[in-house]
Amino acid sequence: MLTRIIVRSAYFLKNAKRYQSTKRFFYDLLENTNSQIKRRFDVFMITLVLLSVAQLIYEVDHNPDALGFWFDQAVVGIFILEYLLRGWIYSDSHKIILEHYERAEYLNSPFRPGHALWQAFTKKAHYLITPMAIIDLLAILPSYRPLRVLRVLLVFRLFKLFRYFSSIKLFANILASKRFELSTLSVFLGFIIFIGTIDFYLFENTHDGGQVGSLFDALYWAIVTVATVGYGDITPITFGGRIVAMALILSGVGVLSFFISIIVTAFNEEIQELRENTVYAELNRYNRFVIICGFGRVGQHIARQLRKDRQHFVVLDINEDHVLKAKQLGYLVIHADASKNDVLKNARINNGASAVLCVTGDDVTNVYIALTSRHLNKDIQIISRANGQENVKKMYQAGANNVIQPFEMAGMLVAEYIGQPTAFEAILGILHEESHILMEAIPVHTGSFIDGKTINEIDFKVRKLLLLGIISAHPPISKEHKASYPLKNQHFYFNPEQYFQLRDGDLLVVLGRTHSITHFRNELAHSRPHQRAKQ
Repeated sequence: MLTRIIVRSAYFLKNAKRYQSTKRFFYDLLENTNSQIKRRFDVFMITLVLLSVAQLIYEVDHNPDALGFWFDQAVVGIFILEYLLRGWIYSDSHKIILEHYERAEYLNSPFRPGHALWQAFTKKAHYLITPMAIIDLLAILPSYRPLRVLRVLLVFRLFKLFRYFSSIKLFANILASKRFELSTLSVFLGFIIFIGTIDFYLFENTHDGGQVGSLFDALYWAIVTVATVGYGDITPITFGGRIVAMALILSGVGVLSFFISIIVTAFNEEIQELRENTVYAELNRYNRFVIICGFGRVGQHIARQLRKDRQHFVVLDINEDHVLKAKQLGYLVIHADASKNDVLKNARINNGASAVLCVTGDDVTNVYIALTSRHLNKDIQIISRANGQENVKKMYQAGANNVIQPFEMAGMLVAEYIGQPTAFEAILGILHEESHILMEAIPVHTGSFIDGKTINEIDFKVRKLLLLGIISAHPPISKEHKASYPLKNQHFYFNPEQYFQLRDGDLLVVLGRTHSITHFRNELAHSRPHQRAKQ
């Protein structure tokens, strides 16, 4: 009977949507580093910790009042609630029980609920002995007023800040990564202090005219001397005591130098992660941004244009020179291989990224980035660069929405507009970012005056516009067009022939001054049937 209740309860928790959503909410609140609500909670807890410490310090020289007492109780209540919630989300006991039960059913062996419950309990108990859980528990105790000695645990409330500052967490991780070196140094330091304490006590005890009355005084002096602090309240008088003091000072300098070298080496190894954490923290502020994979010539032009348009973006590049240049320009940049799953996940490809631009100089790398991006996010827009015509199809197969060939486009541009200085002038105006010259994509709607007409029937010269090309999903009606550029499910007809017929859904890519484009748009809008009906 008890076994049935345990199993049914586990299945109930597994299928209970409210329970799961509640647990997910508290996970986002307490642990999910990508969650907006966690950042707000961290700020709240930092403020609460500092206020509670200030309150306890105030009470050292002042009698506690009722307001302070209730404030401290409220703080402790929040600490206790946080401690329990972290223990709750640390593991899923019902999953452990169901794992044991379903394994027993599959193997046709008896299900032992006691063993499953014990493992679930052990998993929860493991949380209680983690360093941060111990700090959380000790941070609660200073509020127990009958035992004033517990106020010494006040420092553990400050240690709680480790939870809420990623930089402090990184420092703790650095120390943990050098555990062996620091442990070896600690043993050596303890050995030196032990010898110094015994020798100093033997040479400087009060019976021999010294100032040391106990082993504790000798230990205190040895620690102060090794730390090269030297308060001067206890000084060696005998010849032997002075020899011990000199040996401890030299040893202390050596230990301190060794400790600094360990920390500096660890920071040099982890500094990249620290910089990336800063970039990730900045990305968390944006709800929509673009990921630029590759910061060569193409990537640099894209980044400059995005900044001009005030769009947020992050650069991913494995080339150190490219990364350095992006940093000098003040861009968000991550020094990493953009084709790696973890790199794109950390760059929030599933949480805020609107597009991925694969613009490295290597087609193989672009294919891998497109494949990885499409695997991680089926809906994201992927635009890829291809240096060779033979790789265009591969880019689309890898998941790219659009593929561009910058060298082929440049060649087509030169070939098509040789002898047309006005066209080149307009294009150079775009490239040089002249604000009065624009490039616009204007759609062809059913019923507008250009629907069904050929290029030669629309006098673009009179309208002071240059037709750069047409994007169309329709097959050409007449002759083969000389400059057709394939897109996914569409074609871009560069500098189309005069007999090219426009149809509904086509996009005209035109160059011109701002007022010329505005006037042409107004012409199209007023020529549509529903617009005339409104008038």
